[in-house]
Amino acid sequence: MPNQTLGMPTDRKVGLAKALPDITQLALRLGLAGIFWSAARTKVEGAMTISENTIFLFAEEYRLPLLSPEFAAYLTTYAEHLLPLALVFGIGTRAAAFGLLIMTLVIQIFVYPAAFASTHLGWMALALAVIAYGPGRFALDQLLFGRRAS
Repeated sequence: MPNQTLGMPTDRKVGLAKALPDITQLALRLGLAGIFWSAARTKVEGAMTISENTIFLFAEEYRLPLLSPEFAAYLTTYAEHLLPLALVFGIGTRAAAFGLLIMTLVIQIFVYPAAFASTHLGWMALALAVIAYGPGRFALDQLLFGRRAS
C-alpha cells in the first residue's frame, strides 16, 4: 500500500508536483492572453470590423507617435487578437509574449503612464515569466519542437 499523507498517495503527490510547473506556465499564458483578448474585443464590431470608436480613440486619446491613428488601430487590434491566440495554443509562445510585452511598454510610455503599478507591472510580469520559462508541456510548441521550446 502506498504511503498516504494528507489523504493522497505519495505517487500522486509526486505526479502533481511534477506537473505543477507546466500547469503554472499554462496559467501564465492564459492570464496574459485573457487581458489582451478582452481589450481586443472592445475594438471591433462583429467578428473583426474595427469600430469607428477605435479609430477615434487612437486619433484623440492614444495619439501614438510616428503612426497614423488608422494604422495604429488596425495593427493593435490584430495583434491583440493574434498574439493571445498564439499564447492559448502555445505556438510561438515566447515571441507572442514578447509582442505583448512591447505593446504593454508602448501603452505605459505613450498612453497611460500613470498605470504602471496598478496595471502594467502585472502585465509585464506575466509576459516576462512566459518569455523566461517558455510554454510548458501543454503547448503546441512543445509538441512540435520538444525540449527546444521550453
